[in-house]
Amino acid sequence: MLGGKHNGATQVQPTTPVPAHTIRFTTPVVETPAAFILGRWIWRFLAFVVSLPVRFPLTVGCMALLGASWWVLDWIGPAVACTLATIGGLAWRHWHPSTFRRWVTLRTLALVRGVWVYRRHWQPVLVVSGLAESYLERQYLPHITHVTCTEWADRVRVKLVAGTTPAAFEERTAQMAHGFGASACRVETLGPLTIVLEFPRHDMLAEPLDALPVPDSAADVDLKALPMGLCEDGREWRMRLHGTHVLVAGVTGSGKGSVIWSAVRAMLPAIRSGLVRVWAVDPKRMELSYGRPLFHRYADDGESAVTLLENAVAEMQERAERYAGKVRAHTPSLDDPFDVVVLDEVAFLTAYHPDRDIRRRAENAMATLTSQGRSVGFAVLAALQDPRKEVMNLRNLFPDKIALRLDEASQVDMVLGSDARDRGADAHLIDPDMPGTAFVRLEGFKIPSRVRAAYVCDDDIDHMAAHTGATTTHADDSEGGE
Repeated sequence: MLGGKHNGATQVQPTTPVPAHTIRFTTPVVETPAAFILGRWIWRFLAFVVSLPVRFPLTVGCMALLGASWWVLDWIGPAVACTLATIGGLAWRHWHPSTFRRWVTLRTLALVRGVWVYRRHWQPVLVVSGLAESYLERQYLPHITHVTCTEWADRVRVKLVAGTTPAAFEERTAQMAHGFGASACRVETLGPLTIVLEFPRHDMLAEPLDALPVPDSAADVDLKALPMGLCEDGREWRMRLHGTHVLVAGVTGSGKGSVIWSAVRAMLPAIRSGLVRVWAVDPKRMELSYGRPLFHRYADDGESAVTLLENAVAEMQERAERYAGKVRAHTPSLDDPFDVVVLDEVAFLTAYHPDRDIRRRAENAMATLTSQGRSVGFAVLAALQDPRKEVMNLRNLFPDKIALRLDEASQVDMVLGSDARDRGADAHLIDPDMPGTAFVRLEGFKIPSRVRAAYVCDDDIDHMAAHTGATTTHADDSEGGE
Protein backbone atom coordinates (compact mmCIF):
# COMPACT_ATOMS: atom_id res chain seq x y z
CA MET A 1 0.00 0.00 0.00
CA LEU A 2 1.35 3.28 -1.01
CA GLY A 3 2.64 5.21 1.98
CA GLY A 4 1.85 2.33 4.37
CA LYS A 5 4.10 0.21 6.56
CA HIS A 6 5.75 -2.93 5.41
CA ASN A 7 4.84 -5.98 7.39
CA GLY A 8 8.06 -6.92 9.19
CA ALA A 9 10.18 -6.41 6.08
CA THR A 10 13.36 -4.46 6.29
CA GLN A 11 13.66 -1.85 3.61
CA VAL A 12 17.09 -1.87 1.86
CA GLN A 13 18.29 1.44 0.61
CA PRO A 14 19.52 1.24 -2.99
CA THR A 15 23.26 1.72 -3.42
CA THR A 16 24.94 3.81 -6.09
CA PRO A 17 26.61 1.55 -8.69
CA VAL A 18 30.39 1.85 -8.92
CA PRO A 19 31.68 2.77 -12.40
CA ALA A 20 33.62 -0.04 -14.03
CA HIS A 21 36.67 2.12 -14.64
CA THR A 22 37.08 2.73 -10.89
CA ILE A 23 37.36 -0.96 -10.00
CA ARG A 24 40.91 -1.98 -9.17
CA PHE A 25 42.20 -5.55 -9.07
CA THR A 26 45.33 -6.02 -7.02
CA THR A 27 47.75 -8.87 -7.45
CA PRO A 28 48.90 -10.29 -4.15
CA VAL A 29 52.63 -9.91 -3.69
CA VAL A 30 54.22 -13.26 -2.92
CA GLU A 31 57.66 -13.02 -1.43
CA THR A 32 60.20 -15.46 -2.82
CA PRO A 33 61.71 -17.57 -0.03
CA ALA A 34 65.36 -16.87 0.69
CA ALA A 35 66.18 -20.58 0.40
CA PHE A 36 64.81 -20.64 -3.14
CA ILE A 37 66.90 -17.62 -4.14
CA LEU A 38 70.02 -19.18 -2.61
CA GLY A 39 69.36 -22.46 -4.39
CA ARG A 40 68.92 -20.70 -7.70
CA TRP A 41 72.25 -18.89 -7.34
CA ILE A 42 74.01 -22.14 -6.37
CA TRP A 43 72.53 -23.84 -9.43
CA ARG A 44 73.71 -21.04 -11.70
CA PHE A 45 77.21 -21.20 -10.20
CA LEU A 46 77.43 -24.97 -10.68
CA ALA A 47 76.18 -24.65 -14.28
CA PHE A 48 78.84 -22.00 -14.93
CA VAL A 49 81.60 -24.19 -13.48
CA VAL A 50 80.49 -27.21 -15.49
CA SER A 51 80.37 -25.17 -18.72
CA LEU A 52 83.91 -23.79 -18.31
CA PRO A 53 85.69 -26.80 -19.94
CA VAL A 54 83.37 -26.52 -22.92
CA ARG A 55 83.60 -22.76 -23.33
CA PHE A 56 87.30 -22.34 -22.49
CA PRO A 57 88.97 -25.73 -23.07
CA LEU A 58 92.48 -24.31 -23.58
CA THR A 59 92.37 -22.17 -20.43
CA VAL A 60 90.91 -24.95 -18.27
CA GLY A 61 93.46 -27.43 -19.64
CA CYS A 62 96.36 -25.12 -18.81
CA MET A 63 95.06 -24.52 -15.29
CA ALA A 64 94.60 -28.27 -14.78
CA LEU A 65 98.14 -28.92 -16.00
CA LEU A 66 99.57 -26.33 -13.61
CA GLY A 67 97.62 -27.80 -10.71
CA ALA A 68 98.74 -31.35 -11.52
CA SER A 69 102.41 -30.29 -11.86
CA TRP A 70 102.25 -28.49 -8.51
CA TRP A 71 100.66 -31.57 -6.90
CA VAL A 72 103.41 -33.87 -8.23
CA LEU A 73 106.56 -31.67 -8.17
CA ASP A 74 105.63 -28.89 -5.76
CA TRP A 75 106.61 -25.38 -6.94
CA ILE A 76 109.17 -26.73 -9.44
CA GLY A 77 106.40 -28.25 -11.56
CA PRO A 78 104.54 -24.99 -12.37
CA ALA A 79 107.89 -23.20 -12.91
CA VAL A 80 109.04 -25.79 -15.46
CA ALA A 81 105.61 -25.83 -17.17
CA CYS A 82 105.51 -22.02 -17.48
CA THR A 83 109.07 -21.94 -18.86
CA LEU A 84 108.32 -24.60 -21.47
CA ALA A 85 105.05 -22.90 -22.39
CA THR A 86 106.81 -19.54 -22.84
CA ILE A 87 109.55 -21.02 -25.02
CA GLY A 88 106.99 -22.97 -27.06
CA GLY A 89 104.81 -19.91 -27.50
CA LEU A 90 107.71 -17.76 -28.70
CA ALA A 91 108.74 -20.46 -31.17
CA TRP A 92 105.15 -20.82 -32.38
CA ARG A 93 104.86 -17.06 -32.83
CA HIS A 94 108.13 -16.94 -34.77
CA TRP A 95 107.51 -19.85 -37.14
CA HIS A 96 103.73 -19.61 -37.63
CA PRO A 97 102.64 -16.04 -36.74
CA SER A 98 99.28 -16.29 -38.53
CA THR A 99 98.09 -19.34 -36.59
CA PHE A 100 99.52 -17.94 -33.34
CA ARG A 101 97.56 -14.74 -33.84
CA ARG A 102 94.36 -16.64 -34.65
CA TRP A 103 94.54 -19.16 -31.81
CA VAL A 104 96.29 -17.17 -29.09
CA THR A 105 96.35 -13.40 -29.66
CA LEU A 106 92.79 -12.93 -30.90
CA ARG A 107 91.34 -15.37 -28.37
CA THR A 108 93.14 -13.65 -25.52
CA LEU A 109 91.98 -10.28 -26.84
CA ALA A 110 88.41 -11.58 -27.01
CA LEU A 111 88.59 -12.77 -23.40
CA VAL A 112 89.96 -9.44 -22.15
CA ARG A 113 87.59 -7.24 -24.15
CA GLY A 114 84.63 -9.48 -23.40
CA VAL A 115 85.15 -9.00 -19.66
CA TRP A 116 86.59 -5.50 -19.43
CA VAL A 117 84.64 -3.71 -22.19
CA TYR A 118 81.37 -5.49 -22.89
CA ARG A 119 80.30 -7.42 -19.79
CA ARG A 120 81.44 -4.65 -17.45
CA HIS A 121 79.41 -1.95 -19.26
CA TRP A 122 76.61 -4.16 -20.57
CA GLN A 123 73.87 -3.28 -18.07
CA PRO A 124 74.33 0.52 -17.94
CA VAL A 125 74.60 0.83 -21.73
CA LEU A 126 71.47 -1.23 -22.35
CA VAL A 127 69.46 0.49 -19.62
CA VAL A 128 70.35 4.00 -20.84
CA SER A 129 69.74 2.94 -24.47
CA GLY A 130 66.26 1.69 -23.59
CA LEU A 131 66.98 -1.97 -24.35
CA ALA A 132 66.18 -3.29 -20.87
CA GLU A 133 62.74 -4.87 -20.39
CA SER A 134 60.73 -4.76 -17.14
CA TYR A 135 58.01 -7.13 -15.95
CA LEU A 136 56.44 -7.27 -12.48
CA GLU A 137 59.04 -4.84 -11.15
CA ARG A 138 61.89 -7.05 -12.36
CA GLN A 139 64.40 -6.07 -15.01
CA TYR A 140 65.28 -8.42 -17.87
CA LEU A 141 68.38 -7.91 -20.01
CA PRO A 142 69.61 -9.70 -23.14
CA HIS A 143 72.77 -11.52 -22.14
CA ILE A 144 76.11 -11.99 -23.85
CA THR A 145 76.78 -15.60 -24.81
CA HIS A 146 80.08 -15.27 -26.63
CA VAL A 147 82.66 -12.68 -27.69
CA THR A 148 85.10 -13.21 -30.57
CA CYS A 149 87.66 -10.94 -32.16
CA THR A 150 88.62 -10.74 -35.81
CA GLU A 151 91.46 -8.74 -37.30
CA TRP A 152 89.34 -5.62 -37.45
CA ALA A 153 86.30 -5.96 -35.19
CA ASP A 154 84.71 -7.46 -32.07
CA ARG A 155 81.70 -9.75 -32.56
CA VAL A 156 79.41 -9.97 -29.53
CA ARG A 157 76.84 -12.76 -29.68
CA VAL A 158 73.69 -11.87 -27.74
CA LYS A 159 70.68 -13.90 -26.61
CA LEU A 160 67.58 -11.71 -26.65
CA VAL A 161 64.78 -11.65 -24.11
CA ALA A 162 61.68 -13.54 -25.27
CA GLY A 163 59.25 -11.09 -26.82
CA THR A 164 61.89 -8.72 -28.22
CA THR A 165 63.20 -8.47 -31.78
CA PRO A 166 66.53 -7.50 -33.42
CA ALA A 167 64.85 -4.33 -34.69
CA ALA A 168 65.20 -2.78 -31.22
CA PHE A 169 68.99 -3.07 -31.48
CA GLU A 170 69.03 -1.93 -35.10
CA GLU A 171 67.30 1.30 -34.07
CA ARG A 172 69.91 2.00 -31.40
CA THR A 173 73.19 1.27 -33.17
CA ALA A 174 74.51 4.79 -32.53
CA GLN A 175 73.89 4.49 -28.77
CA MET A 176 75.54 1.06 -28.70
CA ALA A 177 78.59 2.26 -30.63
CA HIS A 178 79.18 5.26 -28.38
CA GLY A 179 78.42 3.25 -25.27
CA PHE A 180 81.20 0.74 -26.00
CA GLY A 181 83.65 3.23 -27.51
CA ALA A 182 83.44 1.98 -31.11
CA SER A 183 83.19 3.92 -34.35
CA ALA A 184 80.11 1.97 -35.46
CA CYS A 185 77.81 -0.88 -34.55
CA ARG A 186 76.17 -3.33 -36.92
CA VAL A 187 73.50 -5.89 -36.12
CA GLU A 188 73.43 -9.34 -37.72
CA THR A 189 70.53 -11.72 -37.09
CA LEU A 190 71.60 -15.34 -36.71
CA GLY A 191 68.29 -16.92 -35.77
CA PRO A 192 65.36 -16.67 -33.35
CA LEU A 193 66.39 -14.52 -30.37
CA THR A 194 70.06 -14.62 -31.43
CA ILE A 195 71.97 -11.66 -32.88
CA VAL A 196 75.58 -10.58 -33.30
CA LEU A 197 76.72 -7.04 -32.57
CA GLU A 198 79.79 -6.09 -34.60
CA PHE A 199 82.01 -3.29 -33.26
CA PRO A 200 84.98 -2.22 -35.45
CA ARG A 201 88.25 -1.68 -33.56
CA HIS A 202 90.09 0.08 -36.38
CA ASP A 203 89.38 1.18 -39.95
CA MET A 204 90.90 -1.13 -42.55
CA LEU A 205 89.80 1.26 -45.31
CA ALA A 206 91.76 4.26 -44.05
CA GLU A 207 94.55 3.87 -46.61
CA PRO A 208 93.84 4.44 -50.33
CA LEU A 209 93.99 1.43 -52.63
CA ASP A 210 95.98 1.29 -55.85
CA ALA A 211 94.36 -0.07 -59.00
CA LEU A 212 93.83 -3.81 -58.80
CA PRO A 213 95.64 -6.12 -61.24
CA VAL A 214 93.98 -6.75 -64.59
CA PRO A 215 92.76 -10.36 -65.01
CA ASP A 216 95.02 -12.49 -67.19
CA SER A 217 92.38 -13.51 -69.72
CA ALA A 218 88.70 -13.22 -70.58
CA ALA A 219 88.14 -16.62 -68.97
CA ASP A 220 89.23 -15.13 -65.63
CA VAL A 221 86.61 -12.36 -65.78
CA ASP A 222 83.61 -13.14 -63.57
CA LEU A 223 80.89 -10.66 -64.52
CA LYS A 224 78.95 -11.58 -61.39
CA ALA A 225 81.90 -10.92 -59.06
CA LEU A 226 84.15 -8.17 -60.45
CA PRO A 227 87.05 -7.24 -58.12
CA MET A 228 86.52 -3.60 -57.15
CA GLY A 229 88.42 -2.91 -53.95
CA LEU A 230 88.30 -3.85 -50.29
CA CYS A 231 85.57 -4.52 -47.72
CA GLU A 232 85.93 -3.20 -44.21
CA ASP A 233 86.58 -6.69 -42.85
CA GLY A 234 89.62 -7.09 -45.11
CA ARG A 235 87.96 -9.23 -47.79
CA GLU A 236 88.06 -8.27 -51.43
CA TRP A 237 85.02 -6.31 -52.56
CA ARG A 238 83.45 -7.91 -55.62
CA MET A 239 80.56 -6.34 -57.51
CA ARG A 240 77.97 -8.08 -59.63
CA LEU A 241 77.20 -6.47 -62.97
CA HIS A 242 75.77 -9.23 -65.18
CA GLY A 243 72.09 -9.68 -64.38
CA THR A 244 71.60 -6.43 -62.49
CA HIS A 245 71.81 -2.63 -62.70
CA VAL A 246 73.91 -0.48 -60.37
CA LEU A 247 73.25 3.08 -59.21
CA VAL A 248 76.21 5.05 -57.79
CA ALA A 249 75.46 8.26 -55.86
CA GLY A 250 77.93 10.67 -54.32
CA VAL A 251 78.91 14.32 -54.16
CA THR A 252 81.72 15.80 -56.24
CA GLY A 253 85.04 14.26 -55.24
CA SER A 254 83.48 11.29 -53.45
CA GLY A 255 85.01 8.75 -55.86
CA LYS A 256 82.36 7.88 -58.45
CA GLY A 257 85.11 7.59 -61.07
CA SER A 258 86.90 5.00 -58.94
CA VAL A 259 83.82 2.77 -59.01
CA ILE A 260 83.31 3.14 -62.77
CA TRP A 261 86.94 2.64 -63.76
CA SER A 262 87.45 -0.26 -61.36
CA ALA A 263 84.52 -2.03 -63.03
CA VAL A 264 85.91 -1.33 -66.51
CA ARG A 265 89.38 -2.46 -65.45
CA ALA A 266 87.99 -5.72 -64.05
CA MET A 267 86.28 -6.43 -67.40
CA LEU A 268 89.24 -5.37 -69.57
CA PRO A 269 90.22 -8.81 -71.02
CA ALA A 270 86.57 -9.48 -71.88
CA ILE A 271 86.31 -6.06 -73.53
CA ARG A 272 89.41 -6.78 -75.62
CA SER A 273 88.06 -10.17 -76.70
CA GLY A 274 84.63 -8.80 -77.65
CA LEU A 275 82.64 -10.61 -74.96
CA VAL A 276 81.80 -7.28 -73.28
CA ARG A 277 80.85 -3.99 -74.91
CA VAL A 278 80.72 -0.69 -73.02
CA TRP A 279 78.43 2.12 -74.11
CA ALA A 280 79.66 5.34 -72.46
CA VAL A 281 77.85 8.62 -71.85
CA ASP A 282 80.13 11.37 -70.55
CA PRO A 283 78.43 14.82 -70.40
CA LYS A 284 81.37 16.37 -68.49
CA ARG A 285 83.91 15.11 -71.07
CA MET A 286 86.40 14.86 -68.19
CA GLU A 287 85.97 11.36 -66.80
CA LEU A 288 85.31 8.76 -69.49
CA SER A 289 87.02 10.60 -72.34
CA TYR A 290 90.38 9.19 -71.15
CA GLY A 291 89.33 5.71 -72.18
CA ARG A 292 87.56 6.24 -75.51
CA PRO A 293 89.28 3.28 -77.22
CA LEU A 294 87.77 1.01 -74.58
CA PHE A 295 84.18 1.85 -75.49
CA HIS A 296 81.90 0.38 -78.11
CA ARG A 297 79.91 3.63 -78.31
CA TYR A 298 80.66 7.04 -76.84
CA ALA A 299 78.54 10.19 -76.44
CA ASP A 300 79.27 13.49 -74.74
CA ASP A 301 76.27 15.78 -75.44
CA GLY A 302 72.52 15.58 -75.04
CA GLU A 303 71.47 14.58 -78.55
CA SER A 304 74.22 12.02 -79.07
CA ALA A 305 73.63 10.57 -75.58
CA VAL A 306 69.93 10.03 -76.25
CA THR A 307 70.78 8.51 -79.63
CA LEU A 308 73.18 6.11 -77.91
CA LEU A 309 70.54 5.08 -75.38
CA GLU A 310 67.90 4.57 -78.04
CA ASN A 311 70.33 2.47 -80.11
CA ALA A 312 71.01 0.34 -77.03
CA VAL A 313 67.26 -0.10 -76.52
CA ALA A 314 66.84 -1.15 -80.16
CA GLU A 315 69.59 -3.78 -79.90
CA MET A 316 68.19 -5.01 -76.59
CA GLN A 317 64.71 -5.44 -78.07
CA GLU A 318 66.09 -7.18 -81.16
CA ARG A 319 67.95 -9.64 -78.93
CA ALA A 320 64.87 -10.19 -76.78
CA GLU A 321 62.85 -10.99 -79.89
CA ARG A 322 65.41 -13.60 -80.94
CA TYR A 323 65.50 -15.09 -77.42
CA ALA A 324 61.71 -15.30 -77.03
CA GLY A 325 60.71 -18.90 -76.41
CA LYS A 326 64.25 -20.18 -76.94
CA VAL A 327 66.64 -18.72 -74.34
CA ARG A 328 65.86 -17.74 -70.76
CA ALA A 329 69.30 -16.66 -69.53
CA HIS A 330 71.96 -14.70 -71.37
CA THR A 331 75.48 -16.07 -71.76
CA PRO A 332 78.07 -13.64 -73.19
CA SER A 333 79.38 -14.63 -76.62
CA LEU A 334 80.92 -12.91 -79.63
CA ASP A 335 77.50 -12.83 -81.30
CA ASP A 336 75.63 -11.66 -78.20
CA PRO A 337 78.13 -9.92 -75.92
CA PHE A 338 77.36 -8.50 -72.51
CA ASP A 339 76.47 -4.81 -72.99
CA VAL A 340 77.17 -2.32 -70.20
CA VAL A 341 75.71 1.17 -70.50
CA VAL A 342 77.80 3.53 -68.35
CA LEU A 343 76.10 6.86 -67.57
CA ASP A 344 78.25 9.45 -65.84
CA GLU A 345 76.33 12.41 -64.35
CA VAL A 346 73.00 10.92 -65.40
CA ALA A 347 71.15 13.91 -63.93
CA PHE A 348 72.30 15.93 -66.96
CA LEU A 349 69.94 13.86 -69.10
CA THR A 350 67.09 13.41 -66.62
CA ALA A 351 66.82 16.88 -65.03
CA TYR A 352 69.35 19.49 -66.10
CA HIS A 353 69.27 19.43 -69.90
CA PRO A 354 67.35 22.48 -71.19
CA ASP A 355 65.53 20.53 -73.91
CA ARG A 356 62.43 18.87 -72.45
CA ASP A 357 62.24 16.41 -75.35
CA ILE A 358 65.81 15.25 -74.68
CA ARG A 359 64.94 14.65 -71.03
CA ARG A 360 61.80 12.72 -71.93
CA ARG A 361 63.53 10.52 -74.50
CA ALA A 362 66.46 9.82 -72.20
CA GLU A 363 64.19 8.87 -69.32
CA ASN A 364 62.10 6.57 -71.52
CA ALA A 365 65.21 4.82 -72.87
CA MET A 366 66.70 4.38 -69.40
CA ALA A 367 63.42 3.03 -68.04
CA THR A 368 63.26 0.49 -70.86
CA LEU A 369 66.86 -0.64 -70.37
CA THR A 370 66.58 -1.00 -66.59
CA SER A 371 63.21 -2.75 -66.67
CA GLN A 372 63.86 -5.17 -69.54
CA GLY A 373 67.60 -5.47 -70.08
CA ARG A 374 68.81 -7.79 -67.31
CA SER A 375 67.67 -11.08 -68.76
CA VAL A 376 69.09 -10.41 -72.26
CA GLY A 377 72.55 -9.24 -71.23
CA PHE A 378 72.19 -5.44 -70.85
CA ALA A 379 73.24 -3.67 -67.64
CA VAL A 380 73.16 0.01 -66.68
CA LEU A 381 75.85 1.51 -64.44
CA ALA A 382 74.69 5.05 -63.64
CA ALA A 383 76.37 7.71 -61.50
CA LEU A 384 74.85 10.91 -60.14
CA GLN A 385 75.38 13.54 -57.46
CA ASP A 386 71.83 14.40 -56.41
CA PRO A 387 69.59 11.39 -55.66
CA ARG A 388 66.37 13.34 -55.17
CA LYS A 389 63.25 11.98 -56.89
CA GLU A 390 62.80 15.04 -59.07
CA VAL A 391 66.34 14.55 -60.37
CA MET A 392 66.28 10.75 -60.76
CA ASN A 393 62.87 9.10 -60.47
CA LEU A 394 64.13 5.70 -61.70
CA ARG A 395 66.04 4.79 -58.52
CA ASN A 396 63.83 1.80 -57.78
CA LEU A 397 64.72 0.21 -61.12
CA PHE A 398 68.32 -0.26 -59.93
CA PRO A 399 68.49 -3.40 -57.75
CA ASP A 400 72.02 -2.68 -56.44
CA LYS A 401 72.96 0.70 -55.03
CA ILE A 402 76.24 2.29 -53.93
CA ALA A 403 76.21 5.36 -51.67
CA LEU A 404 79.47 7.27 -51.59
CA ARG A 405 79.82 10.43 -49.49
CA LEU A 406 76.52 12.33 -49.49
CA ASP A 407 75.53 15.78 -48.25
CA GLU A 408 72.56 14.93 -46.04
CA ALA A 409 71.28 12.06 -43.97
CA SER A 410 68.01 12.08 -45.90
CA GLN A 411 69.93 11.34 -49.11
CA VAL A 412 71.18 8.09 -47.58
CA ASP A 413 67.57 6.97 -47.20
CA MET A 414 66.87 7.97 -50.80
CA VAL A 415 69.69 5.80 -52.15
CA LEU A 416 69.91 2.82 -49.80
CA GLY A 417 66.44 2.71 -48.27
CA SER A 418 64.70 4.13 -45.23
CA ASP A 419 66.28 1.70 -42.75
CA ALA A 420 69.87 1.90 -44.06
CA ARG A 421 71.07 4.38 -41.43
CA ASP A 422 69.53 2.25 -38.68
CA ARG A 423 71.80 -0.54 -39.92
CA GLY A 424 74.94 1.61 -39.77
CA ALA A 425 75.11 3.07 -43.31
CA ASP A 426 76.07 6.65 -42.43
CA ALA A 427 77.19 7.70 -45.90
CA HIS A 428 76.72 11.36 -45.02
CA LEU A 429 79.46 11.00 -42.36
CA ILE A 430 82.16 9.58 -44.66
CA ASP A 431 85.44 11.45 -44.34
CA PRO A 432 86.06 13.72 -47.36
CA ASP A 433 89.70 12.56 -47.27
CA MET A 434 88.58 8.99 -48.06
CA PRO A 435 87.29 9.11 -51.67
CA GLY A 436 86.00 5.82 -52.96
CA THR A 437 84.60 4.80 -49.55
CA ALA A 438 80.96 3.79 -49.81
CA PHE A 439 78.11 1.74 -48.45
CA VAL A 440 76.72 -0.94 -50.77
CA ARG A 441 73.26 -2.45 -50.58
CA LEU A 442 72.63 -5.44 -52.83
CA GLU A 443 69.35 -6.88 -54.00
CA GLY A 444 68.06 -9.34 -51.43
CA PHE A 445 70.37 -8.18 -48.63
CA LYS A 446 69.14 -5.97 -45.81
CA ILE A 447 72.47 -5.06 -44.25
CA PRO A 448 74.63 -2.55 -46.18
CA SER A 449 78.36 -3.27 -46.50
CA ARG A 450 81.09 -0.66 -46.12
CA VAL A 451 83.67 -0.81 -48.90
CA ARG A 452 86.34 1.23 -50.64
CA ALA A 453 86.94 1.20 -54.39
CA ALA A 454 90.47 1.08 -55.76
CA TYR A 455 91.79 4.28 -57.33
CA VAL A 456 92.47 3.96 -61.07
CA CYS A 457 94.74 6.88 -61.99
CA ASP A 458 95.15 8.54 -65.39
CA ASP A 459 98.27 6.54 -66.20
CA ASP A 460 96.37 3.30 -65.52
CA ILE A 461 93.57 4.39 -67.86
CA ASP A 462 96.05 5.42 -70.58
CA HIS A 463 97.77 2.05 -70.31
CA MET A 464 94.43 0.23 -70.50
CA ALA A 465 93.36 2.20 -73.59
CA ALA A 466 96.73 1.89 -75.33
CA HIS A 467 96.63 -1.91 -75.21
CA THR A 468 93.04 -2.28 -76.38
CA GLY A 469 92.29 -2.98 -79.99
CA ALA A 470 88.65 -1.86 -79.78
CA THR A 471 87.48 1.07 -81.85
CA THR A 472 85.07 3.63 -80.50
CA THR A 473 82.06 4.79 -82.49
CA HIS A 474 80.32 8.07 -81.72
CA ALA A 475 76.58 7.70 -81.38
CA ASP A 476 75.87 10.29 -84.08
CA ASP A 477 77.84 8.23 -86.58
CA SER A 478 76.27 4.88 -85.79
CA GLU A 479 72.57 5.21 -86.47
CA GLY A 480 72.54 2.06 -88.51
CA GLY A 481 74.51 -0.04 -86.02
CA GLU A 482 77.56 -2.11 -86.80
